[in-house]
Amino acid sequence: MVRGHFPDLVHQLAAELTASAPLVGANTGPWPGMTLYRFTRPVRWMQGRIESLSLIIVAQGHHEFTVDGKTQPCDPFEYLLIGSQIQVKADVLEASLALPFLSMVLEIDPRLVHQVSSHMLKSYATALLACQTSDLPVQRACALPLSQELLQVVLRALRGTRSDMDRRVLAPLYLQEIIYRLLQPEHYTPLLALAAAESARKPVPAIIEYMRDHLAEPLTVGDMAVLAGLSPSAFAHLFREATGRPPYQFLKQMRLDHARELLLAGDSTVTRISKEVGYASVSHFISEFRTRFGMTPHTYRDSDTVDPAGTPRAADARRRPPLTPRPPHFQAGRVGAGTGNSSAGICCRRQ
Repeated sequence: MVRGHFPDLVHQLAAELTASAPLVGANTGPWPGMTLYRFTRPVRWMQGRIESLSLIIVAQGHHEFTVDGKTQPCDPFEYLLIGSQIQVKADVLEASLALPFLSMVLEIDPRLVHQVSSHMLKSYATALLACQTSDLPVQRACALPLSQELLQVVLRALRGTRSDMDRRVLAPLYLQEIIYRLLQPEHYTPLLALAAAESARKPVPAIIEYMRDHLAEPLTVGDMAVLAGLSPSAFAHLFREATGRPPYQFLKQMRLDHARELLLAGDSTVTRISKEVGYASVSHFISEFRTRFGMTPHTYRDSDTVDPAGTPRAADARRRPPLTPRPPHFQAGRVGAGTGNSSAGICCRRQ
């Protein structure tokens, strides 16, 4: 990875932010979770709350963040990582009409950090485990040197997501590459540690949402544990404590309930439905469907024991297990996912 000062790339980033952030203060970025900032004069004593794990890159000007009593400078050749639910004070130290202060704040989903890191070298998994089991306090804000590769992918992301279609298709890919660049060997530990701390706060609702979004994909308890930033045994215990069921059983029930919905829609074959809910073997799918609902998928779709809304009639309902529950004491939601408003950035109010 090439590190150092890259004035040409930094100037290009400043030009992109100038075009995309016409207003003084916070500007909505091209992606959900991205906020762009522009200030035309120095501003002191701005206080706010970082709601999600965030990456901050300054393209022009200088500013300082104070977190937990420690001040972190950030200039155009560094990036800043800050954890969530943190009160910060920010000072824009250098800005003018001719050369405004320009920065970008990007919220990062900890699950995506774990997902990307799990596809990288084994040493990363070892580092992640060390982050999860360490008793040392996590550094909740740290400034690190920018790399040429990170600057290049940020530029491509800003230039390549101008239309709605581009954002829907390309933005998730660019975000994965940005995280990949942040996880390079020299400086991967701070991001892994912050992501592990974020996931440890409330991992089960986020994993349930991930299950719903990836029913067609192979997903083991080990995979879920990596996404949650926990060991498999710790995750399985936590999941069962929250939902009353082991994670694999919960996932199987979710898959079969979704298969039931697809069958009642009547637009797909049993073979296709089995693949859409994550079964590689049709016969295995049919067997588990029969165990859960008391009949084969074909019979279920054609049965008069199911009303038009898909609800079992009284006699049939008595012998079927209940549909997949949502645990009553929490609501599924993304860990660290923010709204993309100014609360994710450096400025909420002046004092």
